[in-house]
Amino acid sequence: MIFEYHVSVVYTRFNLNFMFSLTYMLYFRALQTIQQRFMKKITLLLLIIVSPYLMQGQSFNGFLTDNYSGVNSVIANPANITDSRFKTDINLVGVSAFGCNDYAGINVLDATKSGYDFEDSAKLYPTDNNNALVNTDIMGPAFMFNINKNSSLAVFTRSRAFVTAHNVNGELIDNFEGDNNEDVSFDDGGLITTGHGWGELGVTYARVIIDDRTKFLKGGLTVKYLQGAGSAHINGDNISVDLDVDGYGPDTASISTTGDLTYAVFDASVDEDGYEYELPKATGVGFDLGFVYEWRPDYPKYQKTNSNGDTYYVKDKNKYKLKLGLSITDIGSINYKDGIEETYNINQTDVNV
Repeated sequence: MIFEYHVSVVYTRFNLNFMFSLTYMLYFRALQTIQQRFMKKITLLLLIIVSPYLMQGQSFNGFLTDNYSGVNSVIANPANITDSRFKTDINLVGVSAFGCNDYAGINVLDATKSGYDFEDSAKLYPTDNNNALVNTDIMGPAFMFNINKNSSLAVFTRSRAFVTAHNVNGELIDNFEGDNNEDVSFDDGGLITTGHGWGELGVTYARVIIDDRTKFLKGGLTVKYLQGAGSAHINGDNISVDLDVDGYGPDTASISTTGDLTYAVFDASVDEDGYEYELPKATGVGFDLGFVYEWRPDYPKYQKTNSNGDTYYVKDKNKYKLKLGLSITDIGSINYKDGIEETYNINQTDVNV
């Protein structure tokens, strides 16, 4: 990963997190001297360091797993809202934006300075299969509350968009941008670019399933109404390009191409003047399902007795030694009723350019 940029805005708090590619060197002789009792801590530390690079498709990285993330945590695991630190939680707006690519890398701190020139300062890493990803996630008005000590309910709104590009020939881009005036020949194989935006209105119910002193299990289910905002993709099949800068003389190039190019747009329409966006007639239903297990061997430490003699557990303490979460999210689909999809055969030989 060359460059990743992540902005999280939750309530009125702004968190700016920059994640850079890291190179890890393991010194095996030094590790041999570490006692066995430290290995668990080291393994856990490595998992924490590496995990952000395995979650490119997720939003609000580093926040949703916090015990005080409240209603926001419902999008990662519906079970999170029950046995929460809060009796009630309200979210006004939250924004997460995440972008990464393996073609161009910059120093983010330098980029904030005046006079920064991207073309001169960026480091390029062109290959024949560069990739890029942009993920934006807006958590709109949402709230959660406890029905009782074992059950909770949440309602939320959310707007999301993904844009991905795979197998992009960065060497071709670098050649044209550099104006090298050199012949170009490449085989782009299977170009894949996809973009999709949609909105969600979700209702979540979660409850405690098992509360047996040392063993604690809770589960949750989210049902979502989905509204599509538009989808598009451009895919290539066996694309190849051969550019001869002197094909028709010193100042006239020729180009030969092969392959099929597929272009599709679904319900991303504007009015006749091309200015006003029209929400498409594209809806669907989605589901999220999740469970959280906690091992609480020291549960007696967190038991209290009120003035009536009733026993209860304190809410502001982590009672577990081990916590495991499992969730399956974004089960469902959106049905776009209108759209176009066209495939172009681009087999051409020695075209004058």
